[in-house]
Amino acid sequence: MIDLALLERHGLTRDEYDRIVRTLGRAPNETELGIFSVMWSEHCSYKSSKVHLRRLPTRGPRVLQGPGENAGAVDIGDGLAAVFKIESHNHPSFIEPYQGAATGVGGIIRDIFTMGARPVALLNSLRFGPLDRPLTRRILEGVVAGIGGYGNSIGIPTIGGEVAFEPGYAGNPLVNVLCLGIARRDALVKGRAAGEGNPVYYVGAGTGRDGIHGATMASAEFDERSAEKRPAVQVGDPFMEKLLLEACLELMKTDALVGVQDMGAAGLTCSTSEMAARGGAGMEIDVALVPQRESGMTPYEIMLSESQERMLLVVKAGREAEVARIFEKWDLHAVKIGVVTGGGLLRVKDQGEDVAVAPTAALVDEAPVYERPMQEPAYLREVQALEPAMLTDARPPEAAFLALLETPAIASKRWIYRQYDHMVRTNTIVLAGMGAGVVRVKGTTRALAVSVDGNGRYGYLDPERGAMLAVAEAARNVACAGAVPIGATNCLNFGNPERPEIMWQFARAVDGITAACTALGIPITGGNVSLYNETDGRPIDPTPVLGVVGLIEHAERALGRVFRAAGSAIVLLGENFGELGGSEYLKTVQGLVRGRPPRLDLARARALQGLVAALAADGLIQSAHDCSDGGFAVALAECAFDSGGVGAVVDVAGASLEAPYDLAAATLFGESASRVIVSVDPAQLEATLACAAAAGVPARAIGETGGAHLIMAVDGVVAIDCALAEAERRWATGLDRFFAGRAA
Repeated sequence: MIDLALLERHGLTRDEYDRIVRTLGRAPNETELGIFSVMWSEHCSYKSSKVHLRRLPTRGPRVLQGPGENAGAVDIGDGLAAVFKIESHNHPSFIEPYQGAATGVGGIIRDIFTMGARPVALLNSLRFGPLDRPLTRRILEGVVAGIGGYGNSIGIPTIGGEVAFEPGYAGNPLVNVLCLGIARRDALVKGRAAGEGNPVYYVGAGTGRDGIHGATMASAEFDERSAEKRPAVQVGDPFMEKLLLEACLELMKTDALVGVQDMGAAGLTCSTSEMAARGGAGMEIDVALVPQRESGMTPYEIMLSESQERMLLVVKAGREAEVARIFEKWDLHAVKIGVVTGGGLLRVKDQGEDVAVAPTAALVDEAPVYERPMQEPAYLREVQALEPAMLTDARPPEAAFLALLETPAIASKRWIYRQYDHMVRTNTIVLAGMGAGVVRVKGTTRALAVSVDGNGRYGYLDPERGAMLAVAEAARNVACAGAVPIGATNCLNFGNPERPEIMWQFARAVDGITAACTALGIPITGGNVSLYNETDGRPIDPTPVLGVVGLIEHAERALGRVFRAAGSAIVLLGENFGELGGSEYLKTVQGLVRGRPPRLDLARARALQGLVAALAADGLIQSAHDCSDGGFAVALAECAFDSGGVGAVVDVAGASLEAPYDLAAATLFGESASRVIVSVDPAQLEATLACAAAAGVPARAIGETGGAHLIMAVDGVVAIDCALAEAERRWATGLDRFFAGRAA
């Protein structure tokens, strides 16, 4: 008789259990059941998403490593590779915000250095509930402290990111972390086992009971009992990770290493089975040899623990003394716990006795894959309808402008990023908050720009278009730094895939990413899927987050968002259609989340992306900033903030409205895509406009920098005339006011 409660605790269905029995030719014991449960969890197997992810474009002339390894890699010239990936730690960060976020940072750092790359930068994409709720503030404070505490301690700068606040994330925050590293192109390391008889080493921290069933927890919804899952949240030690990073990179400089993998989700189970499966080999280990920091641990607990700062290595036979010497130098455990075998079996022993035996292919490559039912959500047609009569707040444009500047979604994130060290290692070129993150590639003339972007409101209103816009915005932000986008990674955050409406949202979002990345020439090199982001049956908004990496040939040409001086010409690139659907103006001022997200002409988006990067490379523009949340008015203001008091006077053409909205509001606050504000030395204005015309990008000189005010006219009629100091004060204190009296 099958214990159905036992299967439920392991996140397995009866059909999946029967499949395990057929695979083994017998009923699994408890340890084998645990091993299959984590390897066949949504978190590890991607059993609901795999059929859709296959559509993503993953090839390109610069791609050195696509999906399937610990991280992706692209060629950046001079024999070097940029290695990068984004991961989520959403569920743990709700249950234990500090450790959940900290261990998310630690895990993504390990994914990068296992590839043989030295991590050089971190970014994060965060989503929380409304800030007027005490629970939101507690979670935000814990998450930010965890990100800063881990990244600062290990000495990797956090150079950028994004934060959003929406009711749908109140019970399920999102914590997505991207890490970028640099490696020698010819020295990339793979996570695979090979060579029968080669020793298998466990290195790093001891194994404890923290994190057991973490992968299973990440493959289930939240409910009122979620707080009981605290034991499934790992505890991080950044100082241990720093030692592990240096020891592994030192070993990788030798030829003693065959393969290496982080013990992340599913811990020792995942690393042993995946490394063996990738190499077409088997592996035999003895859990009695595993360093343990708690007494009386069972084989089940040791195999499923997700204790942090641990790696599994396969090294060449005869090189054991060299491995031991390097790790002893860094005061770390380096213990031989097994060997690579033939036959394709994972064999787990305890003091020489078999406690689990399973085919590695069954655990990794033959996990269930589901084509789940899909259905368009019933709410969609209604919320996509937006009529002018619904816009009942008639406040003047200047009042709406000030309200937008101080709303948490738009206000300065200085309260957050000042808790991060963004200058450590002295590679950072563009400071946090000043645009896309930019780091110098030491030893070359080059730099790398990185941006993470997404918009859950857009995803809620139209998941396919929302995903396309996320790709385009991340690429546009990288281009505004002066870079050519060369690769992308994604973190796909959705609700329960067993609901047809959620699966429909997911599939449409993948279609959007596929279309945008293909059109913009940006391959996906890897990423992460985070499903079951629901609490008490309420899903988050569909939130695909895109991380895009771009290459700047000459680091000194990197750009930020800020006007450099008075007397510069201001040019608007792109067209304004006055699209208010899904906009921050609609939400903040009108109290509505309705309409269709802005349209996206992918050919125009690619032309704009190439134009801005080329203008920067040729030294024709002084700054660049894209129009996104809050539209043109907010983008222009952000160009003036942090400038030391350089205001602006502009006159923009009224938007080409498709509905009779208020012209000033639609023009100033509509979020039409593919628009960039650039500042130009007047001597370069003619050349800049000529380049735009040649690229087929609409461009118009709209004013100049200078003065102590932000003055914005629409078709010659002044709509906003605001003192720069007052506007900047509202923007700078928008987050701080929620944390008055609290030390950052």
